[in-house]
Amino acid sequence: MEAFNGTAVVNMTVKKLEPVLVNPAAETFKGLYFLSNIDQTFPFPIEIIFSYEGNGMGNENAADAMKESLAKNLVQFYPLAGSLTLGLDGKMHVQCTGEGVPFVEATSDCTLEELGDISYIDSKFRQLIHYVDGVDSILNVPLLTVQMTRFRCGGIVLGIAMNHILMDGEASLYFLKSWGKITRGIHLSVEPYLDRSILSPRQPPILDIPHPEFVKLETKTSTPSYQESRVYQSFCFKPQKLQQLKQLAKEKGSVTNPTSFEVISALMWIMRTKALKTEPHVTIKLLTAVDVRTKIKPPMPECYFGNCYAVSCAVCKAGDLIEKPFSFAVKIVQEALRKVTDDYIKSTIDYYEVTRDVLQAENTAWISKWSRLPFNEIDFGWGEPMQVAPASMVWNFAVTISQRRESGNIILTLGFPESVMERFRKMMLLELEQK
Repeated sequence: MEAFNGTAVVNMTVKKLEPVLVNPAAETFKGLYFLSNIDQTFPFPIEIIFSYEGNGMGNENAADAMKESLAKNLVQFYPLAGSLTLGLDGKMHVQCTGEGVPFVEATSDCTLEELGDISYIDSKFRQLIHYVDGVDSILNVPLLTVQMTRFRCGGIVLGIAMNHILMDGEASLYFLKSWGKITRGIHLSVEPYLDRSILSPRQPPILDIPHPEFVKLETKTSTPSYQESRVYQSFCFKPQKLQQLKQLAKEKGSVTNPTSFEVISALMWIMRTKALKTEPHVTIKLLTAVDVRTKIKPPMPECYFGNCYAVSCAVCKAGDLIEKPFSFAVKIVQEALRKVTDDYIKSTIDYYEVTRDVLQAENTAWISKWSRLPFNEIDFGWGEPMQVAPASMVWNFAVTISQRRESGNIILTLGFPESVMERFRKMMLLELEQK
């Protein structure tokens, strides 16, 4: 395993034009658009960048072509052209107004080669995103923004900022692929399924399954100084190392068929607990976002556009996680993931309807599996992207993503206060370099 210590260009500058609003190319629904209870549970922005060599569609007219195809795509995905509002029921809804999506054209004075490996987080990469900081509410975060940056070499970086309230990774992938097809002149054969009432709570709601992911833990761990700057680091898990971890997890027969994501999640959780110096008696949790499109009964429409996930929750004492064999951590992660069944999903929807509880962060680690999503297939006429990576991270959140389509490597990215990251990095590298 290797850690990326920063290969981005030192003095990248990006010049941006003023954003323009891209409106749907035809008349669309106007009024309140219902968001499900699942939509309400993760109110954070997601930022992701795609780097392209820029071959194919002429760069001079690329921005105009992208805006034109975006306008066409927004006819089907019209909620993205609206804004968030708080309803009388206390839930968030989309006010569909057709006001449009902010689109920014930009240029950079460096090349994609100088930009370096974007599969780690670097604050410079946020220059490639049109983002809104300093707002007092998620209601003021745009549902979608786009920035298209041309580089000196002719390469292009597309920066996408999405409000997670409206779509999860699978839905954003569907939207971006549809946009790419329209840009390339391909007619959409299937329209998005926009009716989110399919995930409405049962009447009456049934609370027959415990949901520890929403339960606040009473015990507290030692808290690092959040006055320190946040440091993000990425670690590369190569296929050979993943195979070694899977074999380690299967020792003594306690774990069967562990996945790459399960062993990465378990190792991250162990190292995180050590780096934070969590006291042994403290109860800790690992929350994982699980796509449930095929788990819920009946299965969701293939083209469902919205959030469709449940959160698995692995729980144990910090001392057990640290002191017991690696297979212990992998097993409880695996068991938590397997609990996400049709009943669990529907119970989650009902639980929020009754309690309006939010997912708890105290003594909790988060992880999401972006590595299952083929973002590297999104083609706007320049071919498939050379690299895809998050431009920023939600605090206390880890993500796995495929490094490159051909390599088989999986990148784990996460952040801590500087002193905690130093401990985490040293322990993680030492642990994985052991033969």
